[in-house]
Amino acid sequence: MRPKKTPFRPPSKTAPPAGRRGRGAAGPEDAGPAPEDEASPAAGRGPSPRPAAPGRGGNPRRSGPAAPEPASERLHKVLAQAGIGSRREMEAWIAEGRVQVNGEPAHVGQSVGPRDRVKVNGRLVNLHFSSRLPRVVLYHKPEGEIVSRDDPEGRPNVFANLPRLRGGRWVAVGRLDLNTSGLILFTTSGELANQLMHPGSELLREYAVRVLGELSIETQRQLLDGVMLEDGPAQFSSLVDGGGQGANHWYRVSLYEGRNREVRRMFEAVGSKVSRLMRVRYGPFLLPPWLKRGQSRELEEAEVKRLVAGLKAAAPRPVQGETP
Repeated sequence: MRPKKTPFRPPSKTAPPAGRRGRGAAGPEDAGPAPEDEASPAAGRGPSPRPAAPGRGGNPRRSGPAAPEPASERLHKVLAQAGIGSRREMEAWIAEGRVQVNGEPAHVGQSVGPRDRVKVNGRLVNLHFSSRLPRVVLYHKPEGEIVSRDDPEGRPNVFANLPRLRGGRWVAVGRLDLNTSGLILFTTSGELANQLMHPGSELLREYAVRVLGELSIETQRQLLDGVMLEDGPAQFSSLVDGGGQGANHWYRVSLYEGRNREVRRMFEAVGSKVSRLMRVRYGPFLLPPWLKRGQSRELEEAEVKRLVAGLKAAAPRPVQGETP
């Protein structure tokens, strides 16, 4: 079955910068951006060659001092890095007695090292310390999949199509609703996922939107200036007319924060109904045009390093009502 076409074609060479530009804040729904290109500014031009493993190919193993083990870290932080949940959730689980270290109940504030055996709800966890890079995956979500592991209706979920992990789990960076397709990021680090979703990071989300009929200039200006939703004001950072044929018309919109079904609700607020929504960008990452629905692409180590370094340089600022 051929994928549906949109009038938007992602840029073929460079992606726009990840930092905030242009108009004031907007709230991207954690359900959608726009058509994208090569994986991202962080994406490399191809897999980097891996160094040969010591001792192979007839080369003797070199002797020398062993690499130092990572220093011990707070248990709730290590569990978050393993993708089990957020730091706050892990502290709560520890207090509830759901976590064990070396066969003993853990306590809040406890530190662990690489040699400790940690179990959550009776299952052994593969620990991820700060010296270990997280894994990051770009996934092209099709319509009809949910971003959840638990669904009473048993609908298809995005996690079934991701690379398998041993001892950890994939953490979704935001969400896309059932009828929204496009780019969604996953990582093995709960801490990295929280950084990517944090409003202070101001990462742009971009979407391709199909609506019935054209928007007047006045309506477009209203969406850029801001509309009032039940959970507060919202506005697009950019809105570009993509044209269309017949009754359907395409627009490309962007915003900086994520709220539930925000793009759809914004169009509904001006009397327009969204018939198709596709996220094509999240921060520095564009949806690769060659990445088919239901397929994923894992970032190379160099790309992950650039992403982590970029987030540290951006230093997300606390938002109002949040503890620094």
